[in-house]
Amino acid sequence: MSSISHAWMAEPVSLAGQDCLKLSDYTVESIEALLALALEGKEKQKRGEAWRPLLGKTLAMIFEKPSTRTRVSFEAGMAQLGGHPLALDRDNLQLGRGESIADTAKVFSGFVDGILIRTHRHTDVEELAGHATIPVINGLTDLHHPCQALADLLTLKEIKGNLKGRKLVYVGDGNNVFHSLAEAAALTGLHIVAVTPPGYEPDGSIVAEAKKIAKQTGATITCTHDPLEAVADADAIYTDVWASMGQEEEKEKRKEVFAGYQVNEDLLKHAKDDVTFLHCLPAYRGLEVTADVIDGPRSAVFQQAENRLHAQKALLAMLLGDQ
Repeated sequence: MSSISHAWMAEPVSLAGQDCLKLSDYTVESIEALLALALEGKEKQKRGEAWRPLLGKTLAMIFEKPSTRTRVSFEAGMAQLGGHPLALDRDNLQLGRGESIADTAKVFSGFVDGILIRTHRHTDVEELAGHATIPVINGLTDLHHPCQALADLLTLKEIKGNLKGRKLVYVGDGNNVFHSLAEAAALTGLHIVAVTPPGYEPDGSIVAEAKKIAKQTGATITCTHDPLEAVADADAIYTDVWASMGQEEEKEKRKEVFAGYQVNEDLLKHAKDDVTFLHCLPAYRGLEVTADVIDGPRSAVFQQAENRLHAQKALLAMLLGDQ
């Protein structure tokens, strides 16, 4: 059984055989265990210690969207854990010729030990998981980006220490990145604020679900349209691109709509002096963030990007291995 135990846990936490579709499916204890294992694994790598809990295991990775951090971190992570990654393009699979998701899930379940998929519709990931008998990991959908949020939590924990009671302000589009951040905040006691232009708020049903979880941890989830008011006393400020993949035709319109939602030095002056800047990347300097912020001393974006590797190694070890 895949499990991890710490002194503060009443009993070991096991995620063996489970899926990772969205963070709200997990418990507070599961997230704490994942972060603890990620930190442990990162330290092992720094010391040059071998950590190979996935010897003989194979992960199939299906990519329907372009990918840098997700593909490289999962492929490298799986190899470092002793397993074998298979990077697959939908167009080179029978999926691209009309084979059903259900049939693909059943076939893959007989070949490999887990499936990562980066795609458009969240319902496709749910269908894949519904027919697979092996763990399915959401590498990004139109509604959720759980692996990114795990890396974000890991980064904040490294920089700020205890997460409970900290304030994280997300500025920009209320998209899949914020949805997973809201769930992550709810599970760890973070206070999170979404600052969006009117009409670009996060999905109400996802926010409502996160708020239910937040009642257990004391977290708060707030949505507003005023950046200056929102960043007061912020421990961290996070942003994402204004036009995500699939929204290219809206790019010019979004430049106008989001013009007042740029993260710049003037905005950071209204936050705490030691505020940390985060961005999931890729970034467009001069649009959602200025170069002096993302390349400045308060930016942790490349630490955050590296932590995709360590967070995902912990996730893989707990879902597919014996950790």
